[in-house]
Amino acid sequence: MDSFSSSSICQHPVLLKSLTNYQKASIKGHLVDSNNKFYGIFPFFFLLHSELFLGFRIIDNFSDCFSFNLNNKEKNNKIRLLQLDNMVIELSLSLSTAIVVMDASIKNDITTSISHVHLSNHSVTKTIYHVAFVTSTEAELFAIRYGISQVCIKENMSKIIVVTDSIHAAKKIFDVSSHPYQSYIVAILSELHHFFAINQSNSIEFWKCSSRLN
Repeated sequence: MDSFSSSSICQHPVLLKSLTNYQKASIKGHLVDSNNKFYGIFPFFFLLHSELFLGFRIIDNFSDCFSFNLNNKEKNNKIRLLQLDNMVIELSLSLSTAIVVMDASIKNDITTSISHVHLSNHSVTKTIYHVAFVTSTEAELFAIRYGISQVCIKENMSKIIVVTDSIHAAKKIFDVSSHPYQSYIVAILSELHHFFAINQSNSIEFWKCSSRLN
């Protein structure tokens, strides 16, 4: 907790700035402000959020606008790399297609989330976030949302390609059953709902690529 978390005049006894040096030395592990865990970017999740209403959901209205390109277990890594290279080369000159490449990893309870956005063979943005005490799925969903939001603010975009090694996290976006990541997917669905509504021929495609490919 830090001072941002408390709006009362009486300071909370566990604010970081209230800890003595002895108390800080007694804590095992990292000292992280509690509100830093969330970065304040995800909306509060309502059980009846409009994005999850039957008949309003993306899976109801835009089922043809999203797809997944999975690994073929019968193909080796070199063939998969060639397939990805050909896809990037083919789309490199497109002014309406953006490629989002992202990954996340955890070390010592610190998650690193990386997102690259490319358009017309140029890097639009590269972002690295570090956050404590979140799951890898949360970090992957954050990176996906960041990449999608960066593409959606561009004009005349018609296709988004997301390359990720965590296709299970990407599939969570379209899972409307109850699960711990619903607050994350509502934010992503809101972006995609607007993107698809602009033109129903707009699409997003998720490509699975193992982070071990090199």
